Amino acid sequence: MKIIVWLWNPWEQYKTTRHNLGFMFLDHIVSPLLNREGARGWENFSDFSYESKFKADISSWNYNWEKTLLVKPQTFMNLSGESLILLKNFYKLEADNFIIIFDDMSMDFWKVRYRSTWSAWGHNGIKDIIRVFGQDFPRIKVGIWLDKRYEVSNWVLSKFTEEELIDIENEIYDKISEKLEEEF
Repeated sequence: MKIIVWLWNPWEQYKTTRHNLGFMFLDHIVSPLLNREGARGWENFSDFSYESKFKADISSWNYNWEKTLLVKPQTFMNLSGESLILLKNFYKLEADNFIIIFDDMSMDFWKVRYRSTWSAWGHNGIKDIIRVFGQDFPRIKVGIWLDKRYEVSNWVLSKFTEEELIDIENEIYDKISEKLEEEF
């Protein structure tokens, strides 16, 4: 079983902010508009539905013949571990069954990297998951770069520009999908 988790803030005012790039990707995966050539098999996931026992919105399907859940924790980014420990205990899983995907402001825009171990580098959502899983778990980082003119919290909670949203749709989603496919 694989559980793909995007760290995000679930409230409407954060919907298209840099911190929520993952939220945007998961909605893209389950979108009925994705039923087109090049969808890579992701188009068969169910719509998201809230499951209170996990404090998360869940979508599921057997991707590459393996039960796979897409998870959007309904906690603040900094409390993401709350939802993951519930999933881990319920399904009796190890940390390597999870793939955590998150934004990284220390990386250039749109770079995508896989790591199996890494420090939190100041990312509070990852700090909370390290509290639950320890240091070693699969993760994919997506660069959102930090514009030094902004305070960190103002930058990660700022909205993408129209040009950036086009780049996300045309390039970044494919890069993320490729990294995920490498892990299956």
